Amino acid sequence: MARTEGVRSAGARAHFRFVDLFAGIGGVRLAFESIGGECVMTSEWDPYARRTYEANFPSENHRFEGDITKVDAADIPDHDVLLAGFPCQPFSIAGVSKKNALGRPHGFADLTQGTLFFDVVRILQEKRPPAFMLENVRNLKSHDGGRTFAVIMKVLEKDLGYHVRERVIEATPWRPQTRRRIFIVGFDNCSDFTLDDLPIPETRPTMDSVLHPEDGSEERELPYTHGHLALVDPKYTLTPRLWEYLQGYKEKHRAAGHGFGFGLVGRDDVARTLSARYYKDGSEILINRGVRARPRRLTPREAARLMGFPNSFQIPVSDSQAYKQFGNSVVVPLVTAVARHMSPHIEGSCISDDQLGGSA
Repeated sequence: MARTEGVRSAGARAHFRFVDLFAGIGGVRLAFESIGGECVMTSEWDPYARRTYEANFPSENHRFEGDITKVDAADIPDHDVLLAGFPCQPFSIAGVSKKNALGRPHGFADLTQGTLFFDVVRILQEKRPPAFMLENVRNLKSHDGGRTFAVIMKVLEKDLGYHVRERVIEATPWRPQTRRRIFIVGFDNCSDFTLDDLPIPETRPTMDSVLHPEDGSEERELPYTHGHLALVDPKYTLTPRLWEYLQGYKEKHRAAGHGFGFGLVGRDDVARTLSARYYKDGSEILINRGVRARPRRLTPREAARLMGFPNSFQIPVSDSQAYKQFGNSVVVPLVTAVARHMSPHIEGSCISDDQLGGSA
């Protein structure tokens, strides 16, 4: 089975150890392995995502957990960096005064219980890794008027005592889609780290770097492309009925003064955000095939490229599952840039082999 490009070669000595929580299909793992990290535990509850993850990261000895809420934090392997693209279930600090009056608990214990962020927190409390990186949607900062994010930062900085920095980063310098995500990075004993000086590429890639060339310059990849020219399979072209519906839907909202509708892109363009709902109709990213031709969806391989996964990345699931997985994933080159930016500080904070009782 081909290994994924950019992953640390087998047998190379790891510079640090990390856990990969809410791992999806392993985009964050790719990034941190590329700078010399070793994944010592993965957690992902979705069976289809796990199938893709294990196809690309085969290991007989690697520990894989399903539901992290059922894992005792004390049983998690020691590690240098905790990585988590945690889902943000809504929680708020509203009502604290009322709870005070009623004598009910609030603050850390009350505000994070019942959310998956709490599972990140309890692991940080128990294992106290030197560093962590959390990734989430940009709206995390504005959720509930900013109160949700204030709670998160309070817990990480005040309750746990980490030096924390955050930044919302746009993906377009790395991949041709508008995709803004927040990165929250914390160090236990490093107060001079900042994300403000993260190197940002000056180039802006276009969809030409993602789309199948359809001219024979790449090998065909069934079932996505076929023939000696590696043409995209016709099944990805919208049906006449769906194309008519999407045009009508867009026109209705245009007449009403709204911006809703499909997103049509060519090779020189930048796409909208690839979402987990792409499998439904593909409307946010439709590939222009000419004035008289119906547009088409991305193939799963093109979706993988749009997220920065290498061509060697295996896609062992259905198209619908693949679209969900890539839409829920991270832009790998962007996370790699964050990982590289963290790297000198990670290596200066790592747990020694003696502390862990052995060599990496």
